[in-house]
Amino acid sequence: MINPESGAFSVAERLRSLPEHDPNDAVENAIISRLADNWNRRATVRRREESLDDVFEHNRPDFPVALLPFRNHPTYLGLDDDLKARLLAWGWVAFNKNVMDIEQYVVNPGFSLMAKGVFDTGLDESMEIAVTQAMVDEQYHTLMHLNASAVTRRRRGWRMPDSVLPLGYKTRRHAHRLAAAGTPEQQALVSLAFTTVAEVSINAHLDLIAEDHEIQPVNRLTAVLHNRDEYCHASVASTVVQEAWKRFTAEERGYFLAELADGMEAFAAHDFTTWARILELLGVEEGGQMLHDIKNTSGSGRLLQDFSGLRQLCQELDVVDSVPFDWSTVTTDAP
Repeated sequence: MINPESGAFSVAERLRSLPEHDPNDAVENAIISRLADNWNRRATVRRREESLDDVFEHNRPDFPVALLPFRNHPTYLGLDDDLKARLLAWGWVAFNKNVMDIEQYVVNPGFSLMAKGVFDTGLDESMEIAVTQAMVDEQYHTLMHLNASAVTRRRRGWRMPDSVLPLGYKTRRHAHRLAAAGTPEQQALVSLAFTTVAEVSINAHLDLIAEDHEIQPVNRLTAVLHNRDEYCHASVASTVVQEAWKRFTAEERGYFLAELADGMEAFAAHDFTTWARILELLGVEEGGQMLHDIKNTSGSGRLLQDFSGLRQLCQELDVVDSVPFDWSTVTTDAP
């Protein structure tokens, strides 16, 4: 049973350190050093950030071409190299903004509900501390992605402000589902479902960047470092869901599974609204028609296809066939 009136949580006695890294790797070390410097020198934010700038490689693309939903469309293929490079830089900025939006508007509010005991899991203080630690981690992750976009803007000399882009699709869908919920209890279930999808699938999402060794090293290693914490977060979210599930009513279970499926659809999808804005900003002729073409064909596919972790969670809950989601449209390691 969900208890939306649960009291506030206590402050964790200890917090996790910065993500582990290899001090012998110049790019990893620069990212971690930048994080530390941001905390130690907040009063001097206008000072030039040397470390990340020095490991930036101008000849590398900022974003994988494979992640462009229109990569095979004649309009994109006909663009000149400069415009293609700008599209990839915008793709990286948009990727970072999407991650930050999810952390701030989906994940941390969900973790906050967990820490408050809203889902009545019966878990002990160690889980409360783990959840609170995860919330602190998410702030570091936001800072990582802010830094990565900032260095791209500086080194490319292209303005590309986050403020001109809409909220990421996943965050917008989460907000829509919250607004559609009729009660605080249903809103809590929406939050739990979307937070679970975010935290259990984030590794596969970050891997889209982390496993591409052709792109800008700063960008790839930002995803690698972020990914290390998320393996722990996925375990935290899964544990909370499994314990909460035992106490859910039949009605709550059905509602949760429907929202879980909705979250999976949202997290698998390309964000065409953001791409439309980017194409508009760059003045790409026929950009709107290009998006229209691919949205209405099977060629657009899914951005995120690896749902192994979520299928495993559903197997542990014995609800794989009860989730209103077409598992055949994604890949999983689980049978």
